[in-house]
Amino acid sequence: MDNIKPYLKNLKTGRRVVLPEGSDPRIVKAARRLLDESIARPILLGKTDEIINAARRESCALDGIELIDPADAPTEMIENFSEAYVAGRPGTRDGVARRLMRKPLFFAGMLVKNGGADAFVAGVSHPTARVIEAGLMTIGLAPGINTPSSYFLMLVPGFRGAPHSPLIFADCAVNIDPDSEQLADIALASASSAAHLLNDTPKVALLSFSTRGSARHVRVDKITDALDIIRRRAPELAVDGELQADSALIETVAKAKVRADSTVAGHANVLIFPDLDAGNIAYKLTQYLADAIAIGPFLQGFSRPVSDLSRGASVDDIIAAAAITLASAD
Repeated sequence: MDNIKPYLKNLKTGRRVVLPEGSDPRIVKAARRLLDESIARPILLGKTDEIINAARRESCALDGIELIDPADAPTEMIENFSEAYVAGRPGTRDGVARRLMRKPLFFAGMLVKNGGADAFVAGVSHPTARVIEAGLMTIGLAPGINTPSSYFLMLVPGFRGAPHSPLIFADCAVNIDPDSEQLADIALASASSAAHLLNDTPKVALLSFSTRGSARHVRVDKITDALDIIRRRAPELAVDGELQADSALIETVAKAKVRADSTVAGHANVLIFPDLDAGNIAYKLTQYLADAIAIGPFLQGFSRPVSDLSRGASVDDIIAAAAITLASAD
């Protein structure tokens, strides 16, 4: 938690996080600490007896933690969730909606959608695709965004003179080969994530093997097309591209390579990769060669906060994910 505390400026006390995999021992232990350390008010979903048994095995008290079994939730709550779900997805049959609302991931999403929780975090026993699916079908995407995506908060030691300089890397986990429109969505969502977390104005660099026309290729065209889309949709955003990584990050290199004025070149704190190959490779190289701390991945682009967990997430990982996801809430 010490590493992420500087990035929790928007984390308000009393926010509620719903954890739909409540019978997992790691989730139970994380919930206890989230409450005890005044990070969040956790809500655990699952069969009540299984959650209680998991807590007993871990010698973990459940005092103050709300437990809900979606399969046994009050009929009125399920009806309200089903009606809201059908209203957002016309053509869905009532019976189908009611069955979905009894499933923990969908129940969690509707709890957030209807204001019963501020965020939901899942993934220790569900694949990323299922978490995204539930988020899309219940919470939905933010206005103007058509592509869910992910980001890492990378803390790079010694970079720019800081003990741990923060950078946002996106997309490193979800979109394999985004087109220009999808890249624009990823960049805009990442800028919003950076605005919530970083103590700095987002400066978004669209990365490439080319800097400002130094190479000509359809892959470069994808980046420049994305830049045009972003500037139309968010003219106030500090964004530039196409930029090589050194031009984006190092001021002296940017002065040599970028011939026009740029508030981003050499000063970028949000790096948008052209595809999943580049993003995934880059964050792992940075993590292991630079001894950087990689926190994430976190989902972004949704209208309310929702995030994914690795199947192998530790208790500390779950706590960090919940804290950062809640800090992204408006």
